[in-house]
Amino acid sequence: MATNRSRRLRKKLCVDEFQELGFELTLTYPESAGEDEIDAFLDLLTREALTANGLGYVGGEDYGFVCLAKRGSVNEEQRQQVETWLKGRKELAGFTVSPLMDVWYPENSINA
Repeated sequence: MATNRSRRLRKKLCVDEFQELGFELTLTYPESAGEDEIDAFLDLLTREALTANGLGYVGGEDYGFVCLAKRGSVNEEQRQQVETWLKGRKELAGFTVSPLMDVWYPENSINA
């Protein structure tokens, strides 16, 4: 595709100055965790760590992608808030939070 795009097209494609950032989230539960415990944890995660910070989650109980609940980008502070919230949880055996990445084109680097 041509790199000389109009502003309208760049916005529609979410590229250049319209790039949107998010991060991947991988959750690991103890083997003893039941379905009800996992569901309760995901409800807490959604309410306290994501929705409270204006974020949305797309995925399942063990892997997903966190992005802004509206159009735009997650910032590093929001990513850190989620990571800090997860560090304080006893319901998890482990977790990983990826660095910020392009929501629409994960293989692209992040614009300065």
